[in-house]
Amino acid sequence: MASIRIGFSSDFVLKNGVVGLGTTVGSTTDGKLELDNGALRANFSVSGVATLTAYGGFVAQNQHINKPAAIGFGTVGVGTHQQYYETTTEFTDLGGVHHGDDQYFNTLSEDLVIDDGQILNITNTDMVGVTTIGEYDPHSHSSYVCAGSLEQVSVTGHFSVPNGGSNDRKDNPIEGTVRFNTDLATLEFFNGNEWRQFTYIQQNGSGQCLLGGGTGPSSPHSDVMQSFNIHTTGNTTNFGTLSAARDGSIAVSSPTRGVFCGGSTGPTGDNTGSNIIDYVAFASGGNAEDFGDLQQISRYPIAGGNGVRALISGGQPPSMTTMINAINITTLGNSIDTGGEYTGSQSLSETVYNNQRMIMVGGYDGTNHSATNSTSNVIQTIIITSSGSAVDWGSALRVRSGNGISNSTRGIIGCTYGNGAYPNTMDHTTIESSGFFVNFGDLSVIRSSCFKGASCTLTRGVFAGGLNPTRLNVIDYVQFSSLGNAIDFGDLSGIADGGPINFGSTISNAHGGLGLGGF
Repeated sequence: MASIRIGFSSDFVLKNGVVGLGTTVGSTTDGKLELDNGALRANFSVSGVATLTAYGGFVAQNQHINKPAAIGFGTVGVGTHQQYYETTTEFTDLGGVHHGDDQYFNTLSEDLVIDDGQILNITNTDMVGVTTIGEYDPHSHSSYVCAGSLEQVSVTGHFSVPNGGSNDRKDNPIEGTVRFNTDLATLEFFNGNEWRQFTYIQQNGSGQCLLGGGTGPSSPHSDVMQSFNIHTTGNTTNFGTLSAARDGSIAVSSPTRGVFCGGSTGPTGDNTGSNIIDYVAFASGGNAEDFGDLQQISRYPIAGGNGVRALISGGQPPSMTTMINAINITTLGNSIDTGGEYTGSQSLSETVYNNQRMIMVGGYDGTNHSATNSTSNVIQTIIITSSGSAVDWGSALRVRSGNGISNSTRGIIGCTYGNGAYPNTMDHTTIESSGFFVNFGDLSVIRSSCFKGASCTLTRGVFAGGLNPTRLNVIDYVQFSSLGNAIDFGDLSGIADGGPINFGSTISNAHGGLGLGGF
């Protein structure tokens, strides 16, 4: 019986009991395995009887690429000759770096670590010798390499991208850079101008819509939560209660969770806001639970979100605020101050948004009462993932106290109040265009002050409740795909103080901010 068996490859060498791979083995007799250029760099253990019939390149479990090649400078012969020279590359050789050719990569067993996204970067360099009688042997030295990228990566296990918070982003990122944003809990990429988040595209939300809080005819605050499905028609049903009775809140959502922010919890006639944030799961039914707190108290704030991040701003008393709050809808906790400001109005604006951009229209502005009937005509916009301030987007509409609905393409506002009257019209815009709204159609019933929030799906939007001047329980709807008048949907069933509830907030699990499609 043979004590040693060698495979058929011509690279195997057996001498004095020593096995060699691609090398001439020495004269030692300790049975060790010798390798050409140390090609086997990972642990290699064989127990029992083994037969090698094929083999590939073995490399270290961890390869670190941290610095590019460098061009140095030195002196040869004092006072007579100076010469440029090329230093060695300071990264691990994964198969060789070849001047005039690409870098080639062989097998890698575990981690390839590339510091600062740099694989190799050698630029054209003039190589000139300098002597006491002038230049000597001037020539160009060039290398063709692939700098900072891999043409193809095949991963069978785990692959991690760089991660960190929004403040950890690099000042001058390369277009196409991908990272995981730990503040937003999502992947993001740099498109050459700004950071954008990867968004899960929900093909079809259930269409469930919640309405929370409000006031009755004699203004007692309500904790009632109502529910209906936007894809159908009919009256609302009871869902549960908010954690505190209040009116003037605003709501945001993910596909699974609705979050209600701010509002007034004071007694009748007390308009002081609150900093309450509470939430419910769309699927569960039942009462809202504590989520956290806003940075300031606020009644009638505005909000918009992309299913992960939501911005909440504005609001009234005791003092108006321009602060923009942000929350992560998927994680409980207090809001943070983004550092940006919204100055388009003080409260009661209408908002439309998709998963990238929010547009804020009109609103209450008590700083110029005589000229504007306390109603702003300013339209501003902000990128939902931004930490900056809102910027001007247009003007002309002078409305407040209405609601905005939107899919990812079109935004519609209606149920507004302006210039001392209740306009019956609805107006629409293309969210990624700039600056203006045009007529969409008429409401089925003239009114203002309906429930505020994204009560919509990718195909249909709903306006619920309102007053003119008495409180109404009407619900009507529109189709985003075609201009026209609103159609009767059903009635509000929630009651407070013996009458319909209004001045509450509303949100669905299928609105345009969740990445849903267009028309």
